[in-house]
Amino acid sequence: MSDLKAKFEQAAEDIKKLSERPDNDTLLKLYALFKQGSDGDVSGAKPGFFDFVGTAKYEAWGKLKGMKAEEAMQKYIDLVKRLGS
Repeated sequence: MSDLKAKFEQAAEDIKKLSERPDNDTLLKLYALFKQGSDGDVSGAKPGFFDFVGTAKYEAWGKLKGMKAEEAMQKYIDLVKRLGS
């Protein structure tokens, strides 16, 4: 396992241990970076109109289209570190 992948997985665990819940915009950013880093470009059908949370997540992930997985992983790791300090 690469060092970056190990740090990414550790950051995914560390985020669960934050003393304070991040705001919704930060949560969306974390979600999008995590999905881009682990799954690549957005895929699947966009959630229905009344699924506001699902739509927001889908659109946040979609904004990262084309970003390399390694870059998304590093940005996720950096954001988690900032939130934890």
